[in-house]
Amino acid sequence: MNTPVSGPSTTDRDAQRSTARAEGLAALANRLAGTLSVPGDPDWDAARQAWSLSADQHPAAVVHPVDVADVVHAVSAARELGLRIAPQSTGHNAGPLAAQGLGDTLLVRTSALDEISIDPARRVARIGGGTTWESVAAAAGPHGLMALAGSSHDVGVVGYTLGGGVSWFARSHGLAANHVLAIELVTPDGVQRRVDADTDPDLFWALRGSGGGGLGIVTALECRLFPITEVFAGMMLWPAERAHEVFTAWRDLTTTVPTTASTACRLFHFPDMPELPPFLAGRSVVVVDGVVQGTPEEGAALVAPLRALEPEMDTFGPTPVSELMHLHMDPPGPTPGTGDGILLDELPDAAIAAAIGGLGVRGASRLMFVELRHVGGALRPDEGASVADGPTGVLAGLDAEYVCFSSGMPFPDGPAPVRAALDVLFAGLAPWRGGLDYLNFAETGRDPERFWGADAPRLRVVRERVDPDGVMRPAHAIG
Repeated sequence: MNTPVSGPSTTDRDAQRSTARAEGLAALANRLAGTLSVPGDPDWDAARQAWSLSADQHPAAVVHPVDVADVVHAVSAARELGLRIAPQSTGHNAGPLAAQGLGDTLLVRTSALDEISIDPARRVARIGGGTTWESVAAAAGPHGLMALAGSSHDVGVVGYTLGGGVSWFARSHGLAANHVLAIELVTPDGVQRRVDADTDPDLFWALRGSGGGGLGIVTALECRLFPITEVFAGMMLWPAERAHEVFTAWRDLTTTVPTTASTACRLFHFPDMPELPPFLAGRSVVVVDGVVQGTPEEGAALVAPLRALEPEMDTFGPTPVSELMHLHMDPPGPTPGTGDGILLDELPDAAIAAAIGGLGVRGASRLMFVELRHVGGALRPDEGASVADGPTGVLAGLDAEYVCFSSGMPFPDGPAPVRAALDVLFAGLAPWRGGLDYLNFAETGRDPERFWGADAPRLRVVRERVDPDGVMRPAHAIG
């Protein structure tokens, strides 16, 4: 009788794959001008850590490329080794990516791709894929120019912009994504490409508003700059006991202001921490901040209804645009916050009450703040197309009048209680919730239709053409 010959056991096959992967990653490390880190390396925890300290990322390996050739090597090696690829610059919103496990994924951290060149005559910036907004402001400012940056100085340009990009100037200029002129990337087949409205209009459309990470690794982009150097900006502050009064007055103001004004209203529960200034530490306060494009007289007239409420602090006045990335009091460095955001169609008195009540009382709430931000204007999809000076991307705008965002600290017992508190807050606002969500403010997974609505099928077609094997692993799936 012949004895059947058995093949390698599952354990043996796993060991062979593990050995092959280790050898392949070692070969990749030898080809890189940058660095590669794997579990067990002394720098492993630092290499895998995103800006969001709540995002516990455990990829198969991390590559820090220093040039486009490194990115090409990383993509080619990942394909050969059967790994997926996740690009990341700073990782401000890394939670949805980290939640995917990443054990079969090569994380490509692009922070060293930080070149900036300014063409003042064309009012165009070419910005490396790992650059942060603070660096762009420093490069553009001496030319009397500014970009449509967000409210945080250390947010990555690419993730923010290709996710949409809501700046202080968005109500008059629309999404930052729709002022991108060209995108340089390495597609999942390992090919370096430069795409614009002429060379590949479908891919160019899909990149602007999808976040970009599902279609390749963006190594640079070109965007418009604007000749704005000074605005009327600042903040006002009141004790939390006046929350309903201030939120209502702010809401009333948003119904009359021109698109050259952008404001937000927030209710905070600040912890008692020595790092905070005395006027904030251990207090609950209401803050209205904003930017007005106009003369000091025009700005003062616009905020007069809020000044009539006699804030205990008022910093509104002529402000260099270089200071706007610190106006919103976003964290100055990495934090462990857990948050999320939704869009609102309207803000009646009942919605204001739901937002304030949803934050909860100091000492019992797991949330640190609730924010309502006025959008509308040129952020509306139909208006966004009119200010883009060219075809818009998959996200033409935000079909809403307000954004609600909230966040809390996930300690001592992890993010689950914070998530539960966010669910309660957003459930209370459900009657006024918009039909879609905004990618950059979504810190949990969503169906593609929640971000792109009727355009989700077209986006999926582009993704299937560019990445038929599903190599790319974006933070939010695009189909």
